[in-house]
Amino acid sequence: MRSRTVDVNERLPLLQTLPLSLQHLFAMFGATVLVPFLVGLDTSVTLFSSGVGTLLYIAVTKGKIPAYLGSSFAFIAALSGILAVKPGQVAPDERIALAMGGCVVVDLIYIAVAAAIAKFGTGWIDTLLPPVVIGSVVMVIGLGLAGVAVNVMAMQGGTGTYRPEFFRVALAALAIAIAAAVFFKGFLGVIPVLIGIVGGYLVALAAGQVNLSGVVSAKAFAVPHFVLPRFDWGVILTLAPISLVVITEHIGHLIVTKNVVGRDFVKDPGLHRSLAGDGVATAVAGLMGGPPNTTYGENIGVMAITRVFSVWVIGGAAVLAIAMSFLPPVGALIRSIPTQVMGGICILLFGIIASAGIRMLVEAGIDFSQKRNLIIASVVLVVGIGGARIHIGPVELGEMSLATYVGIILNLVLPRGVDGAAAAVSAAPDV
Repeated sequence: MRSRTVDVNERLPLLQTLPLSLQHLFAMFGATVLVPFLVGLDTSVTLFSSGVGTLLYIAVTKGKIPAYLGSSFAFIAALSGILAVKPGQVAPDERIALAMGGCVVVDLIYIAVAAAIAKFGTGWIDTLLPPVVIGSVVMVIGLGLAGVAVNVMAMQGGTGTYRPEFFRVALAALAIAIAAAVFFKGFLGVIPVLIGIVGGYLVALAAGQVNLSGVVSAKAFAVPHFVLPRFDWGVILTLAPISLVVITEHIGHLIVTKNVVGRDFVKDPGLHRSLAGDGVATAVAGLMGGPPNTTYGENIGVMAITRVFSVWVIGGAAVLAIAMSFLPPVGALIRSIPTQVMGGICILLFGIIASAGIRMLVEAGIDFSQKRNLIIASVVLVVGIGGARIHIGPVELGEMSLATYVGIILNLVLPRGVDGAAAAVSAAPDV
């Protein structure tokens, strides 16, 4: 840990920058590669788009905000449905192209919101997406993925065949990640996901559950396999509402970064520039074949620990990610991670996402004795977790998108201030 603070625009010598950039690379690595592994995208393209997206974000924000952009977890369920492959497999180009078309349109929503914030401020966001809606949707994101994690951790490739030896490895990966999160301090406490994946991988390797043939046969150098987008209304309407959730997450991360660094980034360079930078990064990822990007809390944690806020250090991590994307053995090594290891890690990660939704509701002081709040949260949770789907002409809205749309509509149409604790309690079923 450094004894002094390194400011946002301060440029350190290369030999000092490199290890600090590696820390940020390690911090984002586990979560960033987990998303393509689960949904069926190429990890090399993901690393490339993450690095390029971060550099574009730094450029759009005039080099004033130190933030790393990695794969967004909010889109996992929707992308999994669109790409429809087992964890660890890469989807066909045709499906990736459709998914990427939706991701590019997500960028347009970011830019539209950024323009609206520049003109009207942020008050309208609270009206459209109050904490009761966002918190409930975030819970749906985590809980809706619970079945994926549980199935993958004990069933090879999700085949439906229970394998106790895989279950034991999954539990070992989960236990290692939990131990790292609870007992490790400093930088190691920021990367429990990466530690859990590495520890689980070693356990699986000792148990003979790792196939390294792909790593051995991989070329030393190759250009990532980029896929151009193709646009489809069904995919666009599926991914569009999730962008609103990620936008609120982005605002939260920016406020935390502001508190860590001690600069008001909301005013300078402005929240609108930050969101636009995130949107441009997501658009570029979609044009290449990578998942939507978002700012990463892990890297904010690294800055809080090291007191190194330099955008040059963040940019260095982005360059390292781009360099790694041209090394096929790296992608092959990631694909060699057994699904049961990733399943064990997902138990923790998806649970944390759901808990983050609960935390939003608690910190916002949502009063569930109010029927309005109770109804919004109840409907969003059941629609999202229950697997509800709806067809509008040729377009199908999945549970995640439908839950978000329903939450927004209920928030806009239900009258405020009507209520009564007694009425809400009497209407509730016995449990």
